[in-house]
Amino acid sequence: MSDRQSTGALAAAAVTVFFWASAFVAIRSAGEAYSPGALALGRLATAAVLLGAFALVRRVGWPDRRAWPGILISGLLWFGGYMVFLNWGERLVDAGTAALIVNVGPILIALLSARLLGEAAPRSLWLGIAVSFTGTAVVGLSMSGGGRSSLLGVLLCVLAAITYAIGVVAQKPALKHGSALQITTFSALVAAVALLPFAGLLVREAAQAPPSATLNMLYLGVGPTAIAFTTWAYALARTTAGKLGATTYVVPALVVLMSWLFLGEVPGWFTLAGGALCLAGVAVSRRRATRVVPPATATPPVPATPPVPATPPVSEQEPGNVRSYRSISDQ
Repeated sequence: MSDRQSTGALAAAAVTVFFWASAFVAIRSAGEAYSPGALALGRLATAAVLLGAFALVRRVGWPDRRAWPGILISGLLWFGGYMVFLNWGERLVDAGTAALIVNVGPILIALLSARLLGEAAPRSLWLGIAVSFTGTAVVGLSMSGGGRSSLLGVLLCVLAAITYAIGVVAQKPALKHGSALQITTFSALVAAVALLPFAGLLVREAAQAPPSATLNMLYLGVGPTAIAFTTWAYALARTTAGKLGATTYVVPALVVLMSWLFLGEVPGWFTLAGGALCLAGVAVSRRRATRVVPPATATPPVPATPPVPATPPVSEQEPGNVRSYRSISDQ
């Protein structure tokens, strides 16, 4: 991958993690008025309409049939299942438990991508993941407030991490047969159709929800879903799934910063230290492996080939040989 492509992928990943971090702040407001399934449907329906309209303007065609397995798997498990499981699980567990379990996702992505996609998993990637995961645990525990966690909530967060990892790994091959906009648009459509059973609940809750909650739900569909999932797909097509998954460990650090700026939640030193570990781990995971060049060995000198003596002309040969030749020819 060229330096220009690497810079583009990194910029796209930065847009993604920014919007995904802001989603946690928006979910706090929208989640007070909308149930998990209704919130997921409203978010995905907004994204599907926006992406569908943009795809029509750009005249994006029907995906190649080879891209459909990845579209269906990522749409059903990641776009749809992950959002429902996460919205539901966060209501039953404290923030520390949710952060600790859900952020197992990048570890699963690195394992699955190495196993199923044959991607390289250098030591720097695993070291960065370990550092960032430690930072995530520190941030989550410092913000949990000592709340209790139910077994169902833990299982839902585990399902969220698993569906997230499987969806990312399934999306990677699909991007070989379609653009980022194309894959994201149809994945959102698949997820929105799968969540249609929550449509009645969404209509009833929307009629009673305050405007701020509905606006936050619409924002979740526009920014953290339509834009962020498209930029994610763009970056995923240009880098490995394991390395890109590790960049999402920036999200906890940004959540701390946004909660401080927009919600007035001043973080403690323990939380700030966890955020710093998250950022340090991402930096380590994105280091390029240095190639060890073996020292050049001296080439032994090639021995000179002795000169081949020239064959003397017939006239200079011994007279006996000439006479023998003439006697034979005269017979």
